[in-house]
Amino acid sequence: MTNTETRTDGPRPLEEPAPTGDARLDGVARLLAIVDRLRDPDGGCPWDLEQTVASMASSLTEEAFEAVEAIDRGDDENTVEELGDLVMVVCLIARIASEGERFDLAAIARAVADKLIRRHPHVFGDVEVDGAEVAVKNWERIKQAERREKETDASALAGVPVALPALQRVDRLGAKAISAGFKWSDMRGALAKLEEEVGELRAELDAPEPDTERVERELGDVLLAGALLGRYLDIDPERATREAARRFEARFRVMERQVEGSLSEKSLEELVAAWTRAKAQVS
Repeated sequence: MTNTETRTDGPRPLEEPAPTGDARLDGVARLLAIVDRLRDPDGGCPWDLEQTVASMASSLTEEAFEAVEAIDRGDDENTVEELGDLVMVVCLIARIASEGERFDLAAIARAVADKLIRRHPHVFGDVEVDGAEVAVKNWERIKQAERREKETDASALAGVPVALPALQRVDRLGAKAISAGFKWSDMRGALAKLEEEVGELRAELDAPEPDTERVERELGDVLLAGALLGRYLDIDPERATREAARRFEARFRVMERQVEGSLSEKSLEELVAAWTRAKAQVS
């Protein structure tokens, strides 16, 4: 339907699902009814009808990042909205797949429910654990056993998506390596490793003719070691970096307002002084 076309048979209001008495189920049922209408060949939304499972994949990451941003801001109202968008994308993908008899939302829910029960024997079985660390180790052990059964990658590091943001991926890989026993005794070992990598980067940069590839590799090792240090400090490196980027942007904008004229026309000393003042104003 184009912007200039109008329906001749009149609008069709949503047929509200019967209430179940559980607000959670009622909310999901209403969302599913709306998604079904959007995909209805007779009066659905042209854009939604054009979508495929593949075309909707990028929306998952986009909506997830928007939800994370809202959570980081502590904005509950916007968090609800963004998480709603994410749930909607999942429901739409499931609806599209069901039309091709590939899978549906019921299969998705069953799969994750079965997995949660299987990987929480300390909750749904007779296994006893002493704290969260042991529970995580059990989780990873069960995952590896499942992969061996399926004859898939059974490495302790398996299951970390390559498409994750780099720092988040390093954090997940680090968590798995630590859970497998490959770890420093405390954060001092991780900090010493970071200092070692910085030294190796400095040595490459101090070479008479620094090799670009080696410099890039050493810089990557520094960033990786810094992210892994976050695991020992119980600090999410992705979030810490987002916060650092937020502070940098805010301080830079303050500096721009304080400096008259173009930044490119100012000396380094003037810019450093303005940056120091901006840092004092933005925490």
